[in-house]
Amino acid sequence: MAGIDQINEKILRELQRDGRMTNLQLAEAVGLSPSACLRRVQELERNGTIRGYRAKLDPVRTGRSYVVYVAVGLSEHTKAAQSGFEQAMQRAAEVTECHNVAGAFEYMLRVEVADLPAYKAFHTDTLGTVPHVRSITSYMVMGSPKDTRA
Repeated sequence: MAGIDQINEKILRELQRDGRMTNLQLAEAVGLSPSACLRRVQELERNGTIRGYRAKLDPVRTGRSYVVYVAVGLSEHTKAAQSGFEQAMQRAAEVTECHNVAGAFEYMLRVEVADLPAYKAFHTDTLGTVPHVRSITSYMVMGSPKDTRA
């Protein structure tokens, strides 16, 4: 983490692990007084290093346990084609991440749905109707031995 001292690195790691820990717990974990810890956290929030806090949801209970990474190639490499695709992905509730990438295709999506039939519906009814989509390659997640996202 460039430009961040070791104490702030510890604070950020702890908050990524548990964003709901109390300031007292955080201070103890990083070796600071509660007041010094609170000042650092507030500064990290103020300067935009900490952009927010999220709840980590159970994918089974939320009906989103079927995860697919999708590589999408576009038929046109214009700003309008990219903008149209990105707007369509903003509207698609199943898409939890959309990344414009360099390489053999233009976009990598993380799609979360209930099951294979739900993914097939998304594949056909959403991706299949977006203009300029040339190719769709799906990678079904079999397991996640490491996942540090909130």
